[in-house]
Amino acid sequence: MSTFVVFDLEFTSWPGALEGDWGAPGQLREIVQIGALRLREDCSVAEEYEALVHPVVNPRLSAFFTELTGIEQERLDREGVPAAEALGGFLGFCRGESVLSYGNDMVVVGENIGWARARGEEVKNGFLDAHFLDIRPWVHSLAPETVTSNSGRLWQTLGLPQPAPGKEHSALFDCHSLAAAIRHLCDRGAALPLGGLSQPR
Repeated sequence: MSTFVVFDLEFTSWPGALEGDWGAPGQLREIVQIGALRLREDCSVAEEYEALVHPVVNPRLSAFFTELTGIEQERLDREGVPAAEALGGFLGFCRGESVLSYGNDMVVVGENIGWARARGEEVKNGFLDAHFLDIRPWVHSLAPETVTSNSGRLWQTLGLPQPAPGKEHSALFDCHSLAAAIRHLCDRGAALPLGGLSQPR
């Protein structure tokens, strides 16, 4: 059975960072959490990937970030892994798949791979064996009410049951929310833009 991947990131942030496009001195979009789901054609979950990642330039999480995501510094210090390790694991999870995000998360992945390699770290696996796609325009075209929704709120906006335990701005929960939205839209007759992959029914 064919599969595809949806993923979501949480990365370092501060008050006003989004509005300022992380343009203030010292503000980088360093990944702190990666969540990904491998989905079957019917959008059921075949496998999960999750990692907490140690940021390098800003190793101390801002209070803003912790309040937004619920990720505490103590948990990150205890469970976090180096960026190169997490990114390599994620890219291995995505190998050979169509990989969907709700926004430009693939750009942030690329930034973090570049920084890791610039530090002399080896990132195993690579982008070439996966097809990354921002699916947000597809979702918005089919459900205009989602235009102001983040990935973790899609299920609420579409009036769907809560897809998993947790809350928005947790990367894996946001993946479940996006998967629920995709399943809902495909059940209404939409076709995912996944190239040769058979479409969910």
